[in-house]
Amino acid sequence: MANHQEHDHSRGHDHGARARGGGHHQHGDPNDHGRAFIIAIALNSGFVAVEFAYGFIANSTALMADAGHNLSDVLGLLLAWAATRLARRSPSERFTYGLRSTSILAALANAMLLLLACGAIGWEALHRFSQPPAVAGMTVVAVAGVGIVVNGLSAWLFMKDSEGDLNIRGAYLHMAADAAVSLGVVIAGLMMLVTGWYWLDPAISIVIVAVIVFGTWRLLRESLHLALNAVPPNIDLLAVAGYLREVPGVADIHDLHIWGMSTVESALTVHLIMPDGYPGDAALDSITRALRERFSVHHSTLQVEQGTTQHACSLQSSPPAAVHAH
Repeated sequence: MANHQEHDHSRGHDHGARARGGGHHQHGDPNDHGRAFIIAIALNSGFVAVEFAYGFIANSTALMADAGHNLSDVLGLLLAWAATRLARRSPSERFTYGLRSTSILAALANAMLLLLACGAIGWEALHRFSQPPAVAGMTVVAVAGVGIVVNGLSAWLFMKDSEGDLNIRGAYLHMAADAAVSLGVVIAGLMMLVTGWYWLDPAISIVIVAVIVFGTWRLLRESLHLALNAVPPNIDLLAVAGYLREVPGVADIHDLHIWGMSTVESALTVHLIMPDGYPGDAALDSITRALRERFSVHHSTLQVEQGTTQHACSLQSSPPAAVHAH
């Protein structure tokens, strides 16, 4: 048998007579979001202090709840930023993939942090429904208006890469949801000024919770799946299996596994049954190149077998039609 690994080190490394490295993969975050994180964290930290103070002065649950949510966003941004920095760490003897997976943990922690904030906001709002206190509507409107600007600008900083990186999407969702929530608070404040319906303050807090939960659910689901080594959502496992079976010289495949090493990188291992034996480095380089370019698999390990023995791997996948993914 022979193993073929795709990695980003030079071709000078010796992997044995029938194994060799090729191609490359990205080291963590492909773009430097450090500046965006610094700006967003600074803006939101200052706004949290102002919003909570004025929420207390105006006796507004909506403002104080939103300030609490914004505080969780600051913590979430710090987590996401730390993950992007750690993802750049080179592999070591202890962490042979580096610390790429910290971006997955940060995305999962962000989702859980948001849901915890939702529980606290909702609980306080429900208690205030029975006896809604008077609220300084104009103060609510002014402070929430500043929130639209702060959160809107912060969201814009992360918008470009929000679809390609789950960790960055978490930061973007935090900021975009906050901008929408601030808009809702402005509307509620104006209505309280006109009608005197102070129950709108806890009501808008409930709306805040609904908006956050709706926006967080996908982030929670995808980050949890990646944490459990599921196939990344942008990769079609059956399409990959179909391509590998069509490669000249491949009679069949088994033990195909695809998982996310980080929120932007993926890895693959597979056993290729090639009765004619090892096809040569160039042929395996062609396969790993196609896996990277066609399926966004950044790191591939291919094991070549002639199929002369019964494979006994405990994670052996099911027959061709239903490839088993881990």
